[in-house]
Amino acid sequence: MYLIGIPLLLIPFAIYNMIAFLTPLNWTDTFLRIPMVSGEQWTATAEDMLIALGIILLFVEIFKATRASSRRGVIDHMLSLLLFIVMLVEFLLVRVAATSTFFLLMLLELVDVLGGFSIASRAARRDVAIDEAVNP
Repeated sequence: MYLIGIPLLLIPFAIYNMIAFLTPLNWTDTFLRIPMVSGEQWTATAEDMLIALGIILLFVEIFKATRASSRRGVIDHMLSLLLFIVMLVEFLLVRVAATSTFFLLMLLELVDVLGGFSIASRAARRDVAIDEAVNP
């Protein structure tokens, strides 16, 4: 799979930057209305949809971390860490990125980085334990 080394959370990061820098979209405008069985209307904003996309992609990233080979996994983790650093710098230095939406996207990326490294280190320990059991 060729996309294994690309952090998927780059997608909501890019969407956020395209909307924030190129369009006058207000993040809190209603993006979607769905009538519920209870009679209420569920409304979602653009920021809600972007965060939902980020959560779904975080699941895929964690799943990728459990399946990646060692070389591809290291590249994936390094690119995820680089993306987190870029997001942190943008959050601290760029005015349009100083929002709760961007902060939550950055937090999702931090979970991706920490989760990816944790899963990789646990898998490496398991591989060493299996190798020691097979080759005493």
